Amino acid sequence: MPDIAEVAKASGLPASTLRFYEEKGLIESLGRRGLRRTFDPAVIERLSLIGLARMAGFSLDEIAAMFGSALTVDRDLLAAKADELDRKIRELAALKRGLEHAAACPAPNHMECPSFRRLVKIGAKRARKRSKPLSR
Repeated sequence: MPDIAEVAKASGLPASTLRFYEEKGLIESLGRRGLRRTFDPAVIERLSLIGLARMAGFSLDEIAAMFGSALTVDRDLLAAKADELDRKIRELAALKRGLEHAAACPAPNHMECPSFRRLVKIGAKRARKRSKPLSR
């Protein structure tokens, strides 16, 4: 059974993250060898899945709920996250095109460029949306 230092080395995560993940219920230690926690060797695969889920934008609470004690995955939650990533990709692609246009725009001043002004309006609208207080 690997101890926490061996798991940290194999996973590339600091021991503090492993302890935090254990507190959150994402991983489970099997016991102790002296003062060090020990883990099932399969914890490395579970940590890889957690890393993948984090990369996809899942919160630790969502990951804990999705994985539970078994490595089963809520397919509806995955589909919803894939849709969310699609929306984000489209938004970022549009932003990229706008920035590329602004960088090459022949207008003497960016605020004279209709495309750049449209980009500024979109940015302002999104900023207002994010700063709105939640209604009760």
